[in-house]
Amino acid sequence: MGLIYAVLMFISLHSFVASDYQGDALYALRTSLNALPSQLSDWNQNQVSPCAWSNVKCDSINVNVISVTLTSMGFSGTLSPKIGVLKSLSTLSLQGNGITGGIPEEFGNLSSLTSLKLENNRLTGQIPSTLGNLKKLQFLILSQNNLNGSIPESIVGLPKTISLQLDSNDLSGQVPEQLFEVQTYNFTGNHLNCGVNISHPCESDSDDTGEDDRRIEFGQLRRFAWRELQLATDNFSERNVLGQGGFGKVYKGVLADNTKIAVKRLIDCASPGGEAAFLCEVEMISVAVHRNLLRLIGFCTTPSERLLVYPFMQNLSVAYRLRELKPGEPVLDWPTRKKVALGTARGLEYLHEHCNPKIIHRDVKAANVLLDEGFEAVVGDFGLAKLVDVRKTNVTTQVRGTMGHIAPEYLSTGRSSERTDVFGYGIMLLELVTGQRAIDFSRLEEDDVLLLDYVKKLEREKQLDAIVDRNLNRNSDSQEVEMMIQVALLCTQASPEDRPTMAEVVRMLEGEGLTERWEEWLHVEVTRRQENGRLQRIYDWGEDSIHNQDAIELSGGR
Repeated sequence: MGLIYAVLMFISLHSFVASDYQGDALYALRTSLNALPSQLSDWNQNQVSPCAWSNVKCDSINVNVISVTLTSMGFSGTLSPKIGVLKSLSTLSLQGNGITGGIPEEFGNLSSLTSLKLENNRLTGQIPSTLGNLKKLQFLILSQNNLNGSIPESIVGLPKTISLQLDSNDLSGQVPEQLFEVQTYNFTGNHLNCGVNISHPCESDSDDTGEDDRRIEFGQLRRFAWRELQLATDNFSERNVLGQGGFGKVYKGVLADNTKIAVKRLIDCASPGGEAAFLCEVEMISVAVHRNLLRLIGFCTTPSERLLVYPFMQNLSVAYRLRELKPGEPVLDWPTRKKVALGTARGLEYLHEHCNPKIIHRDVKAANVLLDEGFEAVVGDFGLAKLVDVRKTNVTTQVRGTMGHIAPEYLSTGRSSERTDVFGYGIMLLELVTGQRAIDFSRLEEDDVLLLDYVKKLEREKQLDAIVDRNLNRNSDSQEVEMMIQVALLCTQASPEDRPTMAEVVRMLEGEGLTERWEEWLHVEVTRRQENGRLQRIYDWGEDSIHNQDAIELSGGR
């Protein structure tokens, strides 16, 4: 018993000592980072073991700290050199803060470290040569800081390196030859010499890092440096603004290789803890690949910015082609409008029925349907409503969309569904047919400010000629116009349950099932109008009877 007791005492004492110095080191880090009282409040210096602290992981055998993850928490202080005592630490993630000062040389003592992520901070000074001691290091991510000097030769011999990200700093000098053998690297946005020939590009083509780390790259997406996009857009010049909406401004840009891009600079995205959720949503929309969906080619994140990079659509948007043409530019002809209607429907069908999880656009309109070089419809901005609202836990907190295009149930309850998109699509069809905006206050006196009400009235009166865009100069097929209007009215029914799915819309546009569905709608509309007329007569009779009763009473004897 005595021997067992002694062994247990030794283990307990070992654990106590280990936890004590590790806790001191972590508490020193909390202090140096200038953490607010509300941040890491459970990091209590009087508590022996840090293994129960938030954002800290320990191994279960030796009770040693193996992981510290403090991403996007708004820290503004410095890195504590005392971290260097954590010999078992394998993961240190401090990206997305505002950390200043240099990288302590003591970090080179973290002999078990496999992943060091310090990107998106304000670190200065040189990369310490002591990092060359980290023989197990696989991921060294120092992007988007203010580090200067040359790349230390000592890190050349790191045998395990999978990803080396040093982009968007102030580094200079020659990139060591051996670093181009690293599987994933990025040296762009510095003053570095990457080599004299094309065999040494400053950025690798691989995204296959062997680790589920969305902060590096995923899918076929490219992570752009902030400075790259600054240069491409002439520092986000107002002269390069292609458009502006509820999600932010879109800028035309040209990359160093003369590739034309469109850069969407999102608003309302930067918040503590929001970047990880943002990247999850970016990954979701990046896997939605369809010929009628705008392809996301890359992104850029900083502590205060979220940007998405798309290919430039040379024919701009459907809204531009309908209403904003410059003199001499061709009008969208009727066959192209038909092609746009079908292509848009197919893109939305894919989002609703072939993506997992399904993606709801929430702002379908002519301005968000772009046109490629062949005037093929390309739906843009899908998924952005959720991207912008990633920090909100309740999806009903904010209605995203454009007045005149928003379904009534979404406007009244804040709850969106696939049928919300169907409504917006119906309004877009009316834009295609009429060339008009969803809301036009010039019709205020006619009480038909909404395009939907205006079209319904003209459809009842069988005045199709008055509905069709005059810019078509009567070069349209009356039967096809009528068909498109019928589909639009089916899509914009007040009750979401009555609207068709986008798959059904595609079939109707292809000539299948529209006649039956339209006859049902007409029957419902006739019944509804009769009921409204009956209620109106009751109301009018009630008013008349009251007036008559008043007259009788007034004419009576006094």
